[in-house]
Amino acid sequence: MNPAPQTDATAFATRAGRVAVLMGGESAEREVSLRSGNAVLAALKARGIAAYGVDWRAARLPELLLDRPDRVFIALHGRGGEDGILQGTLQLAGIPYTGSGVLGCALSMDKIRAKEIWRATGLPTPEFLIVDESLDTAAVVARLGLPLMVKPAREGSSIGISLVTRAADLPAAVALARECDPQVLIETYVRGGEYTVALVGGEVLPAIKLETPRAFYDYEAKYHADTTRYLCPAGLSAKDEATLGALAHKAFAALDAAGWGRVDFMRDEAGQPWLIELNAVPGMTDHSLVPMAAAQAGWSFEELVSRILESSFGRRA
Repeated sequence: MNPAPQTDATAFATRAGRVAVLMGGESAEREVSLRSGNAVLAALKARGIAAYGVDWRAARLPELLLDRPDRVFIALHGRGGEDGILQGTLQLAGIPYTGSGVLGCALSMDKIRAKEIWRATGLPTPEFLIVDESLDTAAVVARLGLPLMVKPAREGSSIGISLVTRAADLPAAVALARECDPQVLIETYVRGGEYTVALVGGEVLPAIKLETPRAFYDYEAKYHADTTRYLCPAGLSAKDEATLGALAHKAFAALDAAGWGRVDFMRDEAGQPWLIELNAVPGMTDHSLVPMAAAQAGWSFEELVSRILESSFGRRA
């Protein structure tokens, strides 16, 4: 006979113990992280878990170590929270945490290294160049064509990214990206549909198709615009949906990601999917994609958050 649901919830809360939800941080994605963290905190409390929020700064590390939570739910986006630094610190301290480990986070955050690994393992990702101190615009366009995507190597939420349709605009786009990161990636633009696939606890969630009237799915389209459309189901055949899910799994494994995450794709006009990036700590706001896919799979937001928290249970304190 199965235990009553309340008994299950009580056992889960007991196992979880005191959970610190780290949010905010000092990256360019601070405001988004605060929204994600507060949503996660409310969901954990609704499940009866002894959770509390921490508006994170690196200077608060001694305080966290003294407080000694049983585990940490990482709701930090961008540098200092999603790039392996915090994960390594918690690992040294023996505090279990959600999501990918040090290597998985570091590789996922670095778009250049992620693409190099995907390419080396035979996974499809658009052709790209790394910009050095000099920029030969003619050579870049000759090799990659137009349009182009110009991106800072280690930034999230489309911050510092430009879509370049004219060669004359390339230097300005590179300069904008360099304001966020000294390493800049120039990537062939894939014409077609934009899709994303989330994985939670090894389970692939339904794909989402993203549509925006803006030039591309930028920060405004992600967090503020009411004109962005999210199609879930994504309108793919069962075969194509399965292809995206299988590729997401391979991309996840290649970067040593774990627990949960979201893989972004472009699907060209011939139906070929191309890997764009892997998000190790995706957003959990009211505009975010993982909660949307989870809802399509029949999960409540509280269930999604609980499943993500479970990814910390496998880490030894």
